Amino acid sequence: MHHLKLYSEKHISKLIAIRNGETKLGQKFQFVESLEELEKTDARFVIFGIPEDIGVSANFGNAGTANAWEAFLRAFLNVQENEYNSGEEIVLLGEINTAELMQKAGNIDVSDPNYVQKLGDLVEQVDVMVSEVVKKVILAGKFPIIIGGGHNNAFGNLKGAAEASGKTINVLNIDAHTDLRRLEHRHSGNGFSYALKNGFLERYSIFGLHKNYTPQYIFDEMNASEAIQYRLLEELPQQERPGKFRQALDFVKGEKFGLELDCDAIANFPSSAASPAGFSIDEVRSYLKIAAKEKNCCYLHICEAMSATNYPTGKALSYLATDFLQER
Repeated sequence: MHHLKLYSEKHISKLIAIRNGETKLGQKFQFVESLEELEKTDARFVIFGIPEDIGVSANFGNAGTANAWEAFLRAFLNVQENEYNSGEEIVLLGEINTAELMQKAGNIDVSDPNYVQKLGDLVEQVDVMVSEVVKKVILAGKFPIIIGGGHNNAFGNLKGAAEASGKTINVLNIDAHTDLRRLEHRHSGNGFSYALKNGFLERYSIFGLHKNYTPQYIFDEMNASEAIQYRLLEELPQQERPGKFRQALDFVKGEKFGLELDCDAIANFPSSAASPAGFSIDEVRSYLKIAAKEKNCCYLHICEAMSATNYPTGKALSYLATDFLQER
């Protein structure tokens, strides 16, 4: 599979800080030389990254999400292996090979009247890459954890999961936005719209939606649909949030569902649409722990984060991933 860059122990060894008497997660990960080998491993989880921001740019957002995977990797590899964290249950698969597409995106003149449409064409190619990997990971009996890129990749996740399951799946999305924009060119704001259109998404629950950044036509569509449920951030009193999150989870957990976390939902988190309003990082950590216990959860996707000099993005992402893994 040419669009998947598989990792090996040699690839990550230079990123691990070795210390006497300590063992880091990165020293215990499993690796494969092909996706077909996944079935032969005894690992339960498969982690891979999507280093791209083409979908974000196509949605008139701030580029930078392509760097989140590397930031995550540097921190995650150096988490301590101990009674709470086990690297032996993880296959570090690698990353979607987006280098060529990223280069093509960078070569498109922003003054081109078809600029965003051309970016959308590239996003469709990323969709194919992501969906194929997610599908094969799930068919191998493993749980995919996907890090990085824009939220356009929710479409590939859903397509892959639905095709592996043989039916539509549900989604719980912790997000400031619905990503239900119109069916125009593909971008980070319409992944769920396209998933609904193509029959990959059944029930959709959005938790932490921001009033100020949701168009009225989307409110109208959601209010008219029995398959979509949302909780507005502004109508979630602090003390009621855990209970409300469980209600959002109840809406989707009866069938296979994907868990999507858009880092835009976290207050002051460096992301493509960063906001001073939102959940705290500790709140979101608690939500992931709650959702991880549900047997029908079939993948986790953490997206829209950006590496920043004034914020430990990689460390924050690694906390989110390890919280989920510990409870799972």
